[in-house]
Amino acid sequence: MVTENNLVAYDEILAARIRELTRGEQALTEKRMFGGLAFLIGGNMAISASGQGGLLVRVDPSKTEELTAKPHAEVAVMRGREMPGWLRVDAEGVETTAQLQRWVDHGVAYACSLPAKQAAAR
Repeated sequence: MVTENNLVAYDEILAARIRELTRGEQALTEKRMFGGLAFLIGGNMAISASGQGGLLVRVDPSKTEELTAKPHAEVAVMRGREMPGWLRVDAEGVETTAQLQRWVDHGVAYACSLPAKQAAAR
């Protein structure tokens, strides 16, 4: 999808699927960031429907190697640099609810392990 600014929009259907799976989380907010729609818990990003397609998932950096050994996942590259703890999961890796739930669970667990940001705690 192309917007009026010629930017690729995130997958709205994927965002709705994430919204459904995160519905009961405390302190959940949504914010446009990183070219997609991010789902934050306590102000910390958990998961995002990426403007590049698929997901951007924030995970415990110590699990990066283990999780990128799975199909469809790789370390995110931002500004030319690999970012351990940030994973890109392609669209084929989240076709089923079970696949998406697995990544949502990783992102939510890590976001919940972090202290809430001040603005989100209000």
